[in-house]
Amino acid sequence: MIYLLAVLIGIIAGLRAMTAPAAVSWGVFLTWFAVGGWAGFMGHWIAVAVFTVLALVELVTDQLPSTPSRKVPPQFGARIVSGAFCGAVIASATGSLIGGLIAGAIGAVIGTLGGADLRGRLAASFGSDRPAALIEDAVAIIGGFAIVAAVA
Repeated sequence: MIYLLAVLIGIIAGLRAMTAPAAVSWGVFLTWFAVGGWAGFMGHWIAVAVFTVLALVELVTDQLPSTPSRKVPPQFGARIVSGAFCGAVIASATGSLIGGLIAGAIGAVIGTLGGADLRGRLAASFGSDRPAALIEDAVAIIGGFAIVAAVA
């Protein structure tokens, strides 16, 4: 079950690279689940603040026409790193660090490619990208917190 949650949080990272670590950080901060050792910093208020600000900035910049595609190497790589990191944090709650890292990275690839395709289809059906982007934002935020709550 923990690997499924790691894949799912990776998918969220594929949609929004900073929403996933923000949700994970909030989950640890609110003691929805416990992590120790290397991942313990995720529950500190500074980590929560930094990841939350980064997620909010990403939500705004995603709306800008100058924002590059999520499939270009730097964007894609950031999503894979974010997914792997979040998967590792979630799986560290059960001591399955490497498995969570791999599962999160796989989820990030799925989320990046699948999210881009789905958003493109939604944008085409709406005749505008903005509604599709807002739906994707909502899915990432609600999904991220639902996944983190399920870890508990």
